[in-house]
Amino acid sequence: MKHPMIFAIAAVALLAATTMLRSHTPPTKLSARTAAMPPLHDLHATTNLSKLPDQEVEDQSLIYPSLAKH
Repeated sequence: MKHPMIFAIAAVALLAATTMLRSHTPPTKLSARTAAMPPLHDLHATTNLSKLPDQEVEDQSLIYPSLAKH
């Protein structure tokens, strides 16, 4: 009884793994889609940072007290 159940679980896992691997897009299609995007250096050069508001960041660092020595 245990061997057929183990075989069935292994078969389902193998089928699921191969189905998931097939669902991914091939690298050639991925690179064709991203080839039309300009380089990041060009994007940074064309942005106008003076229009952005100043951002205030609250200090959220933690200070741990030292352990008392007995």
